[in-house]
Amino acid sequence: MTMLEKRIPPLLLVVIFGAAMWLVASITPLLSIDGTLLAFVAVAVFAIGTLFSVAGVIAFRQAQTTVDPRTPEASSDLVSSGIYRYSRNPMYVGFALWLLAWGIFLGSGWALLGVVVFVLYMNRFQIAPEERALRDLFGDTFRDYEQRVRRWL
Repeated sequence: MTMLEKRIPPLLLVVIFGAAMWLVASITPLLSIDGTLLAFVAVAVFAIGTLFSVAGVIAFRQAQTTVDPRTPEASSDLVSSGIYRYSRNPMYVGFALWLLAWGIFLGSGWALLGVVVFVLYMNRFQIAPEERALRDLFGDTFRDYEQRVRRWL
């Protein structure tokens, strides 16, 4: 299973999981909630997810370190300020919120399981390998950061 580690770009995973969620929604019963309300909530959740993702990218750009999640060993700086004071993975939080927004918009409780599977996949195949690389690269500084800041929220 290590062959899946850091192989698929997280944005591509969002598209894959989003498509799977759409498929699930198309073959399962929908929630009987007003579509306008679902759309409003979905837009709000998507906007919050976008704020998380953009704040993460901006912090990396300001630190002039790599944004490519497939090469954490190329990091030139451990970013622990800004949004990274609250989450070690704000971009992934944003992506999960995008999928949550999509599931809400689709109006399918079953499709929302895609968010759970996305988080589990990211923990195992993206975040854990990234953290190993960052521990090797930054040592105790990263270990201290792990103790202070949660992986997601």
